[in-house]
Amino acid sequence: MVPMALYPSSSRPSLRHGVRLMSVLLSVPPLVLSSCDSGSGGGDSDGPGDTGDVASLSAEVVAEYPSDPTSFTQGLEVMPEGDLLVSTGKEGQSRIYRTPRTDASHDAATVSADLDPQYFGEGSTRHGDDIWQLTWKHGVAVKRDAATLDQTDEASYTGEGWGLCSNGERLVMSDGSDKLTFRDPSTFAVTGEVSVALDGDAVGQLNELDCSDGDIWANVWYDDRILRINPATGEVNGVLDTSDLDLPAREKDGADVLNGIAKVPGTTDHFLITGKLWDTVYEVTVK
Repeated sequence: MVPMALYPSSSRPSLRHGVRLMSVLLSVPPLVLSSCDSGSGGGDSDGPGDTGDVASLSAEVVAEYPSDPTSFTQGLEVMPEGDLLVSTGKEGQSRIYRTPRTDASHDAATVSADLDPQYFGEGSTRHGDDIWQLTWKHGVAVKRDAATLDQTDEASYTGEGWGLCSNGERLVMSDGSDKLTFRDPSTFAVTGEVSVALDGDAVGQLNELDCSDGDIWANVWYDDRILRINPATGEVNGVLDTSDLDLPAREKDGADVLNGIAKVPGTTDHFLITGKLWDTVYEVTVK
């Protein structure tokens, strides 16, 4: 995922080829784990079942915007005002900032806040007048004012924090497993959970999330596929394969893994995608 120096020795392993992994995936598919039962409260199903028809989705690049090649991107979201919300990782260097939608570089930030240096920052999301920002292994969610990014509160949780999004009613959180946890947007208390399955097999390594149009979009660590998930059942109803995108050679050969998807408000099929340490955010149409 990133050079080992950025993680403690017990952390996730490193891999810096984010968009050329398909040959590896074909021989050792990381998505397919043993099936498991769903937790309570996610939806109407008792567990992940056969998804039936899973749509094969493709993306076409329609625009490219600058990003920050020093940003270890953990969260990406387009806010209602049109600004981008970006949260980043690395111990002692994690931060969260707002930029214009067409320039995600930190130099273009209109407001920025550093995370306490003891924390490794993870995903973030806007809900109303608040922003929640996760930490990786410290079990702390930081609540911030959406306008100023000043910290207003914090909450604790069990396990790791990876991705986060808001569906307008509840927060949805990933922890690197096949589980999505639903949380109260005011208190961060757990209100339910669901396990994610593709064709009946549990899907692990769920990472950065985007909630849009009643679905959850999830990056999967070490993979160039992005999953579209039914939050009521946990079933994957669409798979977006980004391996055929015409990305520059630097992204293909030297950049870190794909991690970041955000629906562009006011559109039906436009999304922003990026990766860790990428210098570009791509606006794509998904079909």
